[in-house]
Amino acid sequence: QVQLVESGGGLVQPGGSLGLSCAASGTIFSINDMGWYRQPPGNQRELVATIDRGGSTNYADSVKGRFTISRDNAKKTVRLQMDNLKPEDTAVYYCYALIRDWSSREHDYWGQGTQVTVSS
Repeated sequence: QVQLVESGGGLVQPGGSLGLSCAASGTIFSINDMGWYRQPPGNQRELVATIDRGGSTNYADSVKGRFTISRDNAKKTVRLQMDNLKPEDTAVYYCYALIRDWSSREHDYWGQGTQVTVSS
């Protein structure tokens, strides 16, 4: 089985910074896309940022210039550095990975979610 385990998150004041990390473990042949999504209170889950195996990134317009996604292919980890946080960034953040198994089939996996609250 595959697991995505997130760490980080918490409460921060507006303008502050937080880092989220996610580690994949289990029966993995390779990891294609990795990324972060979030679900604000009362809203649907939305894309925050993704990064492919080669390091190409994609960001939601709302976080461009403030958030940075990175990954370590050898450690099977993805990180989201969040700077200049705003109250509207408050949400549950979910790690995502598109993983290929040893039968060459791809599957979506999600972390359990971690709360980020931006408030004074």
